[in-house]
Amino acid sequence: MSTPILGRLTVKEFNLSDFLKRRLELLGAPANLSLLQQCLHGIERECLRVTAEGRLAQTPHPESLGAALTHELITTDYSESLLEFITPALADPVQTLESLEKIHRFAYSKLGNELLWSPSMPCPLPAEQDIPIAYYGTSNIGQLKYVYRQGLSLRYGRTMQCIAGIHYNFSVPDALWPLLKQAEDADVSNRDFQSSAYIGLIRNFRRYSWLLMYLFGASPALDAGFLRGRPHQLEQLDADTLYLPYATSLRMSDLGYQSNAQAGLTPCYNDLASYTDSLRLAVATPYAPYVEVGTHKDGEWVQLNTNILQIENEYYSNIRPKRVTYTGERPIQALQARGVQYVEVRCLDINPLQPTGVDLTEARFLDAFLLFCALEESPQLGSLECGDCNNNFLTVVKEGRRPGLELQRDGSAVGLKAWADELLERIRPLAELFDRSHGTDVHVKALAAQAAKVADPSLTPSAQVLASMAEHNETFAQFSLRQSNAHADTLRSNPLSVEEQAAFETQARESIARQAELEQTEVGDFDLFVGAYQASILAISH
Repeated sequence: MSTPILGRLTVKEFNLSDFLKRRLELLGAPANLSLLQQCLHGIERECLRVTAEGRLAQTPHPESLGAALTHELITTDYSESLLEFITPALADPVQTLESLEKIHRFAYSKLGNELLWSPSMPCPLPAEQDIPIAYYGTSNIGQLKYVYRQGLSLRYGRTMQCIAGIHYNFSVPDALWPLLKQAEDADVSNRDFQSSAYIGLIRNFRRYSWLLMYLFGASPALDAGFLRGRPHQLEQLDADTLYLPYATSLRMSDLGYQSNAQAGLTPCYNDLASYTDSLRLAVATPYAPYVEVGTHKDGEWVQLNTNILQIENEYYSNIRPKRVTYTGERPIQALQARGVQYVEVRCLDINPLQPTGVDLTEARFLDAFLLFCALEESPQLGSLECGDCNNNFLTVVKEGRRPGLELQRDGSAVGLKAWADELLERIRPLAELFDRSHGTDVHVKALAAQAAKVADPSLTPSAQVLASMAEHNETFAQFSLRQSNAHADTLRSNPLSVEEQAAFETQARESIARQAELEQTEVGDFDLFVGAYQASILAISH
C-alpha cells in the first residue's frame, strides 16, 4: 500500500507531537490494539416530510411509524413534519449505517406518496404560523416537549427550526482511559480523567472542525423564501435560489439569524465543571425580552421559562459532551454525576447525493478525525484562539472553496489547503491504527478520499450540489425534489425482509402502547411538573 508520498510523510514523521507518539505506541501495543474495535458509533438523521410536489407535509406524524414520544428509533424533532431517525450505538459503523438505512426503508413503507427531503436546507415553506410544531400527547413530559418547542418558535422563529442535519455520536471504550491515565501517571480519578479527555477532544474539535465543513459541507444554496425577506449577504443564483459561489455549508452560517440571548454564551470548554456551570447559569438567568413576553399568553404556556435558555439542549453548539440519562434526569445532571461518556458532533450537513444523507467513507474519516482530537494534546483555549476558531469555521462555511483562501492560526494567516494537507497528514497514523486494529485498510482509504477533495475542490459535496443544479438547469428546490425522488426509488425498491418489517411494526405498536400507558397512569399537575423540572437544575451543586 505504500506510495512515494507515504514515504515522504514518514521522513517528516507526520509532524506528530511526542505526546501523541507516546499514546499511539501504547495503543498500538499488541495487548491494547483490539481496544479500538470497541469504539461506538451512532447516527441521528433529521429530515423533513414533504409532499410529492416538494412542499412541507402538513399531515400529523404517521401513526404507523409509532409514537414520537416513546419510539427509540423514530421520533420528531422541532416540527411534526421533521422526522428524526436514531440508530443504536454500535461497534461496527457498517452496522450503524445499515441500521440507519433500514429505518429509512421502514419509513418509506408507511409514507404513502410523501417523500423524505434530501438536503439539510428546507423545502419551500408555508407561512411561519403554518409550520406545525411537533405534538407528543397529553402526558406531562409530552406537554413539556411541546411547550419547549413553542418557546423555540417564539425565540427563533419556526423557519429556522426546519433546518435538518446529521448528528454523529462517537465514543472510545471506557477501558482506554485508565490505560492512558496509568501510563501518564495522572493524579485524578478515572472518571475525571475520562471527562477531561473528552473535553480536550472538544477543544481540538473547535480548532479543526472547519476541515469537516470543507470536506462534508453540502448546503451551498437554499430556497430564496427561507429568509422571509430578511437582509442577507447571499447572491441570487436564479429567481428562487440564493447561494454563495464558494460556500460549503450555509446551514452552519449565521444566515442573518443571531440569537442575541445566546451571544454571550460561549463556553470555551476548559473543563467539564465550567461547561456545565455556564449552561446551568444560562438556564437560571432571566433575559429581558423573554421576561417581557412571560411564560403564558391567554392562560396557555408559550415558553418553559423566561431565561437565556429554557433547557440546556437549547444551546446551539457544533459538538456536545454527552452521557446517557436516566428517566427524569437532565443532561447536565447526568454529566455532573457520572462524567462524559461520548460526544455528539452536530455540524454535519445531510449529503443530498446519498440516500440516507451520510456514507461509510464519511463515518470512517470522522472516526479517525475524532480519535485524533481525543488523543492529541489539547491546551486550554485562550480568548484569541477561541475567536480564531469561530472565525475560521464561519469563513469556511461561507467561502471554503475560494481559491487561495486563508485562515488564522497562532495569530498569522495560513492557507486552507496547506493546513488541511498538514492536518490530514497528522490524522493518518490514527487511520492506520484503526486499520491495524481491524485488519483492514478502509480508514486509510477514507483519508485518501478526503485528501483528493483538498487537492480538487470540485470533488466536495458542496461543489457537486452546485454542479448538479447547473447541469440540470434547476433551482435549489427542483434539485432537492429530484434527489428526494431518486432516493425514495432506491429505498422503496429494496424493501425490508418480512421479519425485519414485522419487528419494526411491533416496535411502532409498542411505542403507542407505552405512550397511552404513560397518559393513563400519570398523576400530578403540569404546572407543578414544570416547576419541579426547573427546580431540578437549580438544585445541582457546583
